[in-house]
Amino acid sequence: MSLPPFHLAFPVDNLPAARQFWTEVMGCTEGRSSDDWCDFAFHGHQIVAHQAPSVVARNTGGSNPVDGHDVPIPHFGLVLPIEEWEKLAERLKAANVPFEIEPYIRFKGEPGEQATMFFRDPSGNAIEMKAFGDPEALFAKD
Repeated sequence: MSLPPFHLAFPVDNLPAARQFWTEVMGCTEGRSSDDWCDFAFHGHQIVAHQAPSVVARNTGGSNPVDGHDVPIPHFGLVLPIEEWEKLAERLKAANVPFEIEPYIRFKGEPGEQATMFFRDPSGNAIEMKAFGDPEALFAKD
């Protein structure tokens, strides 16, 4: 299945810190940019950090209880192949990025079993990265 790339714009309060995080830690390539915004290639998708300190998500969102964890709302992320997910978890740990929810396996042994982790970018935007051992289980219900 071929999916079209998505576009997501999000607020940051420090564009140089966002550039460093998204390129050096997350491994994105920087695209077009200005003094107020910066495009990143996020695994084939376009995300754009906009300098917008008055709307930065830090401490303004809520959470939702899921599997005994407080999942930050709002959040965004990707579903990666498990090997890439594991490498990213190690890169985040090596960069001392604190986890909101440490990497773990949800629904172990059930339909939809998935690896997940939550962390924040330097402006407080919540990010969830997932992986499925069986990519066909992405939308599994039972």
